[in-house]
Order: sequence, then C-alpha cells, then structure tokens
Amino acid sequence: LPAQDIAWQALDFDPRGKRIGLMMDAGCGLPVDAEIATAVESAARLFERAGAIVEPVAPFLTAELLNQLDLFWRVRFYGIISLLPESRRRAILPFIRDWAEQAAYANGAQVYAGFDAIMRMRALGNQVMRGFDFLLTPTAPMTAFAAELPCPTNNVRLPFEHIAFTVPFNMTEQPAASINCGFSAAGLPIGLQIAGTRFDDLGVLRAAFWFERMRGVQRTWPEGSLLVERRQQKPVVC
Repeated sequence: LPAQDIAWQALDFDPRGKRIGLMMDAGCGLPVDAEIATAVESAARLFERAGAIVEPVAPFLTAELLNQLDLFWRVRFYGIISLLPESRRRAILPFIRDWAEQAAYANGAQVYAGFDAIMRMRALGNQVMRGFDFLLTPTAPMTAFAAELPCPTNNVRLPFEHIAFTVPFNMTEQPAASINCGFSAAGLPIGLQIAGTRFDDLGVLRAAFWFERMRGVQRTWPEGSLLVERRQQKPVVC
C-alpha cells in the first residue's frame, strides 16, 4: 500500500457511540481461564460506561481453519529446513523439527486448503467487523506458560491452541493492539486485544491509548508477582 499521511499524534478518542464487539470465545483452542475472562469483561464495561455500545460477538475461527493453517505453515517451514545441511538441521529445536517434518507427506490439495484457510479467515473476519468499530477479545486464553515449554500444550500436533484469538487478525489484515487489562492471582499480566477495521491503525491506537489512561493504576512489573517473592527467598545452602 502507498504511504499515508497520518497524524499519528492525534490520539484523542471518545468512546461515545462507538460500536464495540466483545468476543470471549475464540471458537477453538484452549478454553479461556476464568480470571482472564473477568479482566477482559471488566475492560469492556469500562468502554460501555464511557458511552460505547458493547455487544457480544460469536467466534469466526474454527478448529478446521486453524488446523489447515497449521499444515500450511508446517509445509512452508519443512521446505526451508529440507534445504539445510544435516548439521544445521540438528541445531533446530527438536519440537520445531518434529512439527515441520510431519508435513513431509502432505499432498497438493491439503497445501492449497491451508492457503485457502487464510482467504476464508480474511472474509469471515471482515464480515464480523461489519457494523462494529472495534472488537475486544482476550489476547490469549491464559497468562504466561512455563518458559521451558515451546507452547502451552507441549504437543507437536496441537501447537497453536493458545493463539486462536490473535492469529485471525494476522490473516484478516486488521490492526490489533494488546494492552494489559489486569493481573492474575499470581501477579501475571492479562492482555486485552483491541482489533479495528482494516486500515484503521490510528483508530486502534486511539482506543488503546484511551484505555491505558482509564484502566487504573498499574503495577511496576514485576513487582507484586510471585516471581519477586520467590527471588526474595533466601537461597538454600547444601
């Protein structure tokens, strides 16, 4: 797209009259933790109290679409690693290598279906946005998972169960922001995703900036978390 002359500093935003969809179910993937749902719904109420019209929205992503996209990505990466010498392939994280190598036996029809899944997500996502200025969703169905895991499921056959809220908007080309909207009982941040209509990057920035000012006092990360409490414990001498 050609460059646009956008007044990026013009961040004034008035929620009054804005139509906002609230999507609390991604349609597939991991279920949303209760504390995630509470924080995101509270964020939506903040927009509503400021005059926005907030309505529930049904999901448009399906497990079939996510699985087809998964296969498409596997095939793409398998093609890349197949060209590498064995010494470099061995340097790839085993989980990622196993994930990609499952695409070795994919046929052309399956690969095309994977690419077509992107087009279908784009059509469905933009159809959902009709009549809305923004969509609010959780950024992820859980807070941070264990750093040692490649994904929350640790299952090479289900690697993308945690991105069902975010991946559609990468495919639909809609701008989206992730803003902290609360903390879990363990002190971990919870993400609110604000998605806008195609090309309304400035609108998303304005809505996010407004929410940042209205959401209340934030913790100075990582103060208040269990991580800090653990670090403050005296080391055990063996």
